[in-house]
Amino acid sequence: MKRTVLLAVLAAVSVALALHPNMGFRWADTPPSADSLALEARHKLLTPSAGCDTLDATSGKASKRPRGKYIVVDTHTNHLYLRTADSILFSALCSTGTGAQLIDTGDGRRWRFDTPKGIFKVDSKLPNPWWRKPDWAFVEEGKPIPDKNANERFDPEAMGDFAIGFGDGYFIHGTILERLIGVSVTHGCVRLRSDDIRHVYEATRIGMPVIIY
Repeated sequence: MKRTVLLAVLAAVSVALALHPNMGFRWADTPPSADSLALEARHKLLTPSAGCDTLDATSGKASKRPRGKYIVVDTHTNHLYLRTADSILFSALCSTGTGAQLIDTGDGRRWRFDTPKGIFKVDSKLPNPWWRKPDWAFVEEGKPIPDKNANERFDPEAMGDFAIGFGDGYFIHGTILERLIGVSVTHGCVRLRSDDIRHVYEATRIGMPVIIY
């Protein structure tokens, strides 16, 4: 009986999210304050207590809660949590995507700088990462776009000392702009201060769930 009620609640939340495009799991805008209750319900579903199922952000179906440690990123308050199902082990202020759009006036290409929403897994851990600057970085700076392997594409400092990849070119990483931590200023990645990224990096394993909402 309890499981039937839980699944009914999950289905209702899935319908509510589908009816509000601004709360989508991918390329979502910051939702208006009127949606705060829905966000709170969604937060509870994605960070369950022991014995509860989670809502799979990719399918909208119920799935088993993560076991062991996992990472949660709240893009609305810009906080990252390292936690288990019933405990927060570590929390830190972070920076996430601006939600801004960039248009290349030359060829009409568009980029949207949101942090992706959903359930992911850590797929790489990189000490001393180098950032390979994509085309949009040069468009944003008003500079000519160089060849794909040109030296000016490679920046050894922008990502700080550590990077944790969670798919599709997105990372949780350090930054040389620590004064902006807590502000939504990134192009989609999640930035942490140097001490915080070190702590999360050392506690992270490949395959660890990453939940972003």
